[in-house]
Amino acid sequence: GNPRSRVVDLEEEYPQIHKTTIIMNDYILPNRNHEEPHQEEDEKEHSTRLFEWRGNWVSKEEAIALHHVFDNLQDYFGFGHQVPDPRVKFNLISASSNARDLKFTYDIDGHECNLAYIGIDICLDLSHKLVHRHGQQMMQDYGKSWLFAYMPGTTMDKIKSYVKNGTGLDVSNECAVHDLNRNLVGIEAKMHHQSGTPKPSFWVLPEEEQASSITRDNSVEFSRIGTVQEVFDEQKSKQRIHRGIGMFAVSLEVDDTSDSDLDGEASLSFTLVSIRTWGVTDCVAPIVHFPRQWKC
Repeated sequence: GNPRSRVVDLEEEYPQIHKTTIIMNDYILPNRNHEEPHQEEDEKEHSTRLFEWRGNWVSKEEAIALHHVFDNLQDYFGFGHQVPDPRVKFNLISASSNARDLKFTYDIDGHECNLAYIGIDICLDLSHKLVHRHGQQMMQDYGKSWLFAYMPGTTMDKIKSYVKNGTGLDVSNECAVHDLNRNLVGIEAKMHHQSGTPKPSFWVLPEEEQASSITRDNSVEFSRIGTVQEVFDEQKSKQRIHRGIGMFAVSLEVDDTSDSDLDGEASLSFTLVSIRTWGVTDCVAPIVHFPRQWKC
């Protein structure tokens, strides 16, 4: 039979998960997790282990967390949120190298659910950048492997405090551009772009909803219009700055000269995996050249 029918229906087991009119995939995990379970595997094992969330086969815990963060836009960092302190704890996955991924433990209805992603209220800069006289782009691979994302300084400070509380590490100001006049922080948001790797997805509100999106709730459905790279390259009307919730994987790069894993400072590295946008904003001026060079 069809292996899909042998996997527990998330909506049946968790009726609070609303049924969307159109289920759009949002591939965020390695490709091996896109595959349906093999037919020959044990049915009981599937029923207790795997759920399908927007094309990704995940555990029950992860499916609940993905729905909470990506679909319902809960516990993100930034303005417009009903909870000033997101109910999430930052944890180090591994201390085997200087670059260490963070895992996020969400408190969802009294249950702890782990996820590899956090949401941040950002402005994502899809505006095209200046080129040299010889036609070469000044910011190499901009729009392909990375983009600027802007957030208030208070949002970055909040994230740093969560890193400190969860890992014991202080966060340096590397990999960020600080605009003290506007109290904004610009980060270099990395993006997967290699063949076989899920590229970050770009989601928009229906046009009639964008004007009233200030409510920032989960009562409207976003639609996927392509990858961020496709929107940047092909949709001229969208080549501007967009306000929305960016979903990020986050890692720490720790100074290897420290005597202890929890000494010294760490720099943050953000990888964009998806964004739900409320529309274009004209309130933020884009960065058009490198204000300084930094190492990420």
